[in-house]
Amino acid sequence: MTSPRIDRALTGLYGSPSPKAQLVKLKGDASTRSYYRAHIEGTHSDPPTSLIVMQLPDDLFASDEGGGLADTKRLPFLEVAKLLGDRGLPVPEIFAVDLENGIVLLEDLGDLTLWDALSKSPSERWPEHYERAIELLADLHERCGDLPAASIVRRRRFDRELLDWELEHFREWGLQALFGPLTGASRAALADAFSRIVHEIEAMPYGFVHRDYQSKNLMVRPDGALALIDFQDALYGPRTYDLVALLCDSYVALDLELQETMITRYAALRRIDPEALHREFWWVSLHRKLKDAGRFVFIDRVRRNPDFLRWYPQSLVYVGRAAQRVSGMEPLGAALESAIPGFPNAVSVPASSVVE
Repeated sequence: MTSPRIDRALTGLYGSPSPKAQLVKLKGDASTRSYYRAHIEGTHSDPPTSLIVMQLPDDLFASDEGGGLADTKRLPFLEVAKLLGDRGLPVPEIFAVDLENGIVLLEDLGDLTLWDALSKSPSERWPEHYERAIELLADLHERCGDLPAASIVRRRRFDRELLDWELEHFREWGLQALFGPLTGASRAALADAFSRIVHEIEAMPYGFVHRDYQSKNLMVRPDGALALIDFQDALYGPRTYDLVALLCDSYVALDLELQETMITRYAALRRIDPEALHREFWWVSLHRKLKDAGRFVFIDRVRRNPDFLRWYPQSLVYVGRAAQRVSGMEPLGAALESAIPGFPNAVSVPASSVVE
């Protein structure tokens, strides 16, 4: 993308003439959006002297995340941000929108993510960080528990088509793109396992799903409070999906004891039977982590971004852990052991297809 054209948005926020802004491009993620930090020159206290510039892709509504698009004429990020903000949830303030130039000006929440905080903390302090993340997640789900049918979240759903698509995404990219076609027996074992996973998930209680509630999408404010970002893909889905995204985060190697402690804590906060929640958690873990493993290879081979390949092995560690805790998934584990060298706990980082 070219340097963002932010003059119109700055004029709308600060008035004419618009102030000069020094732009610093922020490190990209897996998104098709680009982000910059804008340092506003001159003396300004209100509006802010620093803000985040979101530069949108040319096709504002396009997505390669699977599933149909919501029937909305408003940018999903803006619609979900208003929904969450109206319910008192911590999201960045939106200062200005210029969709003609693909620009959204946002509150600058700083650079410290939960992932950064974990990286800087000894492991014995990790439960403190996860307790805050679990409390925010429970609050998010409570406040969004009665969404009207007209909400964008209710108009997008983890239906069978999307559930199937995400598992096929793993088969195509996480398996066959790396290791070649599957044998007949492995292909049949995968098909049977995928069918069972989707059947189980479809029967679960559904609710609000952020869709990527993980350590790099939780910002840590100076007072330690957390704020939500990257929520534009929110939809209606299995109630444990966000819990899985957090506690089976491919960017963090969590031990089983901490996972189970936090599942139980969430269950208590939401007044849910913990045994039922644990069961749902591991089924959804199979689905989410298979999808993630495939996604990281897709990002390398299609978006030409190899940065996420290093998280492929940890995704499969969580798949292996879940398969051991879900009744009847032994054939899936055996098929993956046959197809992926080192599965589940000694998988190598795949070679990138991107030539430097």
